[in-house]
Amino acid sequence: MLIEKESLGILQEALQRLEEGFQRLPEFTPSVEMDTLRKVLLEVAERMQDNYPYPHAMYIGQMMKPPHLIARLAYALTLWINPNNHAFDGGRASSAMEKEAVAELARMFGWKTHLGHLCSGGTIANLEALWIAGNFKPGKKVIASQQAHYTHERICGVLGLPFESIPCDSQARMDLDALKAMLAEGDIGTVVVTIGTTATGSLDPLPEVLKLRSQHDFRIHADAAYGGFFILVDDLDPETLSTFQCLGEVDSIVIDPHKHGLQPYGCGCVLFKDPAVGRFYKHDSPYTYFSSAELHLGEISLECSRPGASAVALWATQRLLPFVPGGKFASDLSKSRKAAIRLFELLQNDSRFIPTMAPELDIVVWAPKARRASEVSDLSKAIFEAAAAKNLYLAMVNLPCSLFMDHWKGVQWDQDYVTCLRSCLMKPEHLDWIGRIWQALDLATNKVL
Repeated sequence: MLIEKESLGILQEALQRLEEGFQRLPEFTPSVEMDTLRKVLLEVAERMQDNYPYPHAMYIGQMMKPPHLIARLAYALTLWINPNNHAFDGGRASSAMEKEAVAELARMFGWKTHLGHLCSGGTIANLEALWIAGNFKPGKKVIASQQAHYTHERICGVLGLPFESIPCDSQARMDLDALKAMLAEGDIGTVVVTIGTTATGSLDPLPEVLKLRSQHDFRIHADAAYGGFFILVDDLDPETLSTFQCLGEVDSIVIDPHKHGLQPYGCGCVLFKDPAVGRFYKHDSPYTYFSSAELHLGEISLECSRPGASAVALWATQRLLPFVPGGKFASDLSKSRKAAIRLFELLQNDSRFIPTMAPELDIVVWAPKARRASEVSDLSKAIFEAAAAKNLYLAMVNLPCSLFMDHWKGVQWDQDYVTCLRSCLMKPEHLDWIGRIWQALDLATNKVL
């Protein structure tokens, strides 16, 4: 936290600059009891010690990437104003910055025109995308792979849209033969392709899905909440690269800056290729908007009040680290993927572990070798606990055994699901820490086995 403490001086300087813009107003100072405030804040600090060390390089568990320092500072600075990006009246500068930040996200996918906005996260972003899809294809079925995020089925229940899951192949990707069979039934309105599944980081076969769209009439929604930013990385495998190269051909995209975009939580984004979808958002309000005739963000979003601080933090991050191929941001993403590949190679060459699918992005799934699936699960849980005792924080994932039957020879399938170990190597620093990570995993595994 040393760099955080050093940055407080910069924040103080920025607050002074911000305050200068309001010096015309008479002095107004809210009443705050500083001693009481200090006591409560120190209590908060003690309570927050009850957490896993998410920002540390030895945390390689869930998708917990720390926001960049510039995002934290810009967010804190903006809270002095606390703008609401529902309308220009509530967030003049932050609304304009949101439009600029979202336009930069759209440009990543090659979209010169678009309609989109920030929202609280991937769930609301996907809800809006499927709501629009349902307006285009009323009563038609939404389908997604069995490894797609569970939120899609839940959202369809909320929206009253029929939903069905598609089986996956041995790489945890949407099975094309199953998709073709479903499309032949003629009642499919929207296909959700996942660009980086939450469990394994797998990418659905978008190029083939696009070919099928030319034969059948359906919309394509890309849930790229986790994996979307990897479109900026140039050293992907050819098959993965081909998926990103055609990502701009879908109808809608969801991407979460609070995953790989270095933002605090509460920063998702939904993008539509055709700006005309804005007609579905049209509404009138007699009290919210009166100071500008220009289109405001409240007219193109389902959410009403939204934090302007999220938009400012993203805008500031893009100014410091532009989201472009070949830049520092893209380079750091590449390091995360290299760290995942390096860990995967170490696991593949160790006889204590069972081979699994190679990482497409920066998620690694693996398991200890055992005779039965139930034993694999028990050993995974034991290694998870032993690793934590060595200050190495992993994650666990329950996956259908069908995903591994081609990879794990000689395993007795005595249950339908198996618990594996899983790591998200989302920090660029992980590449330099693989040696220490492997050392701790080695000690933990030896203790269990």
